[in-house]
Amino acid sequence: MGHLTVQDILKATGGKLLQQEHADFSGLSIDSRTIGEGELFVALRGDRFDGHAFLDQALAKGAGALVDTPPAEAMAGRTIIQTGNTLTALQDIARFLRARRSIPVIAVTGTNGKTTTKELIASIFGLRHKVLKTTGNLNNHIGVPLCMTRMAGDEDVMVLELGSNAPGDIRLLCEIARPDHAVTTNVGPAHLEGFGELSAVRDTDLEVLAYAKTFAVNADDAFLVEGTRGYTGSMLTYGIDKKADLSGRDITLHERGSGFRLCCPDGQETAVELKLSGRFNITNALAAASVAFACGISIDDIKKGLEMFTGVPLRLELKERAGMLLIVDAYNANPASMEEALRELSRLKRSRTIAVLGDMLELGPRAEELHQDLVKRLNALNIGLLIAVGPLMQKASAGFEGDCYTVEDSLQAGAILSDLCREGDTILLKGSRGMKMELVLSEVEASIAAGSGYAV
Repeated sequence: MGHLTVQDILKATGGKLLQQEHADFSGLSIDSRTIGEGELFVALRGDRFDGHAFLDQALAKGAGALVDTPPAEAMAGRTIIQTGNTLTALQDIARFLRARRSIPVIAVTGTNGKTTTKELIASIFGLRHKVLKTTGNLNNHIGVPLCMTRMAGDEDVMVLELGSNAPGDIRLLCEIARPDHAVTTNVGPAHLEGFGELSAVRDTDLEVLAYAKTFAVNADDAFLVEGTRGYTGSMLTYGIDKKADLSGRDITLHERGSGFRLCCPDGQETAVELKLSGRFNITNALAAASVAFACGISIDDIKKGLEMFTGVPLRLELKERAGMLLIVDAYNANPASMEEALRELSRLKRSRTIAVLGDMLELGPRAEELHQDLVKRLNALNIGLLIAVGPLMQKASAGFEGDCYTVEDSLQAGAILSDLCREGDTILLKGSRGMKMELVLSEVEASIAAGSGYAV
């Protein structure tokens, strides 16, 4: 973050200065374990934590704290600012900084592909501009404003991934970020506990339309496109199957990577070779290219930015281990992303296929039905072996037609897979974030390193 003064914070939050030692701060932090020297600690309250309980640890290194309750004792040598609500204050600081800078802000919403699309956009713009982007998938009401407070003051563009769990979430983030340009990747059944219906998922992602002057949308998602009726800004469609302003043609899928011909609305075309595997990643690339084209980026820079991007950890990573191909897509899961991952498992099959699948969480009343549908898809693709992880997958696995093992957690799954896997296997690891499916990979790698449990 750049120079942020006490007066800036007071102006942004309407807070009260309880004591002052430092006039400015080198950054903001919400974690007492990682706070840096000179940073201001924002003491957030949550369902399972209260940052106020860690003030002493935070102020051992930090220069001050933003609190909603005055400390019981004076904090010598530190600056303390009190506000009515520290989360609102964090958001207000981000809003204040955004208003102070007139740089373009690009927002990415949608069910799947947001993080990869955001990173691809940042890769394109980063060729000639300084980019501030959300870190990882810190895309919620805490992560987005926290990212925005890291503005150094010399950025040329901001690329923000905006996530949602319930109606109104995208609107809240847009009120803070005020995006000029936006793209919505797709809409699918995710976080249904908060949304209830698929139409609510779509309408929430499209709350961004009330703010963005230019908007890119996936033409291959008819349900999503239907929701854009009435948008009065400049809209650009992209896609592979349906007619679109910007399209991908001559698709080629390699074991590692993929290629396509990028066709732009002005008639320009170029061949693109991605380091990303999977047809859905071509769609993500088209989403990024659409935003870049709308912002006046040349087709040569679009091509270069797409081709230099190497991927996001835990998202369809291909790993060779002891003659096996492991598809590690363990960051998160919902029915649509499961479908794409299973297509890749089937496409990349060498000998036997193994699906190690954890529960898809937050699907609400339809959770059991959607897990049963997933198992039907496994049968249709002739997947050879299933390791079902978690109660929902365990129950649904009763309908699996191949060999099946059921376990409680990812560590147990890793132990079983270590005993069963053999050279030539193609293995998919996928589940919701809470299932920690990357631990399956750790177990297999430890087994291989130890020379035990690996079937040959």
